[in-house]
Amino acid sequence: MESKKDLVAIAKRENNPKRSYLVVNRLQGKHIPAVPAETFAMFQSLAAVCQKEYADTRVLVIGFAETATAIGVTVAVALGADYIQTTREDIAGAEYLYFSEEHSHATEQRLVKEGLEAAIARAERILFVEDEVTTGRTILNIIRLLRMQYPKACKFAVASLLNGMDETARMQYQEQNIPLHFLVRTHQADYEKEAQRDVAPGTYHVCTLKAACQGPNGAHSVERMQMWEECAQHYQELCLRGGINARCLVSARAYQDACSSLWQALSQELKLERFWRVLVLGTEEFMYPALFTAEKIQQLGLTVRFHATTRSPILVSSEKDYPLHTRYELCSLYDSERVTFVYDLDAYDVALVITDAQNREEKRIASLVHALRCAGSQRVLLVRWCWE
Repeated sequence: MESKKDLVAIAKRENNPKRSYLVVNRLQGKHIPAVPAETFAMFQSLAAVCQKEYADTRVLVIGFAETATAIGVTVAVALGADYIQTTREDIAGAEYLYFSEEHSHATEQRLVKEGLEAAIARAERILFVEDEVTTGRTILNIIRLLRMQYPKACKFAVASLLNGMDETARMQYQEQNIPLHFLVRTHQADYEKEAQRDVAPGTYHVCTLKAACQGPNGAHSVERMQMWEECAQHYQELCLRGGINARCLVSARAYQDACSSLWQALSQELKLERFWRVLVLGTEEFMYPALFTAEKIQQLGLTVRFHATTRSPILVSSEKDYPLHTRYELCSLYDSERVTFVYDLDAYDVALVITDAQNREEKRIASLVHALRCAGSQRVLLVRWCWE
């Protein structure tokens, strides 16, 4: 079992009055680049805990966006369960259940309703999967909503890598007969204080088109525009079909099979053995297919790191013991009006971005490519997992 030292580092949220700190998991592969096999091993440790409890139970697994989507799939695959993730994205033609995530900078969460009622009717238990449970209020919000919408909803349970609930919060769950499963118990009392300490600022890069093309005085720079355009051209794009959208109800094992097909198609298209250092980068809520691919590449004997872009604005610091040191501000691949971030990029022989963003607007791609190239990656490959 992983230790608290392995899994817990405290970072400062930017401009979030609801909670000043963020618990950054060193092995999760979200904010900090991680070794794929170590990330999967941690997720599978949580899956083993759930298997011990629910091996003979029909389970519906719900993973929370954006940080717990890959964890949720891993648990659901182990249980042979139906799976759905929460989302903040717009799905064409979908109807939603809405609930709130009270501490987040982007509070609205949604569940796609299509197929949900039938899945709940089949299930003997609904298992919510999170990376960290702090107060448990968000999960109680969705449980309350499901009970109102589906009065015959079955039993509930929660699984997380970390659990920092205090005694009052745990009692609420105990009174409702909702089991809590986790790998490591954390204690939140000192986190706010730790987040308040002054730290030396880290390095910030704004990689949007407007920022990249301004000179020192804020005026438009033709030279910088040319650099942007040249940088943005240095990538290769592949569209591989057979994608499955886990924001809608899926069979977890069918989803894993689709990820395996993605890897097979990708390995035929690209000769990755010629590279030594490889980055595999997921995008926002879309993490499991990228992690699955990263582990397959690692099995080839290459040095691989995995992490993902995120909506979370986090302060970075130059101090060695602080978890994040360099921040890149990007244009989201999913929404040109959304700012997104990636942390602690490094130089790689190839950066492999795996996304299910369906839009091909050039400035969205250019923003991310610009950041990867500026960090020193020699080549950028954008793999788009297409649903049609």
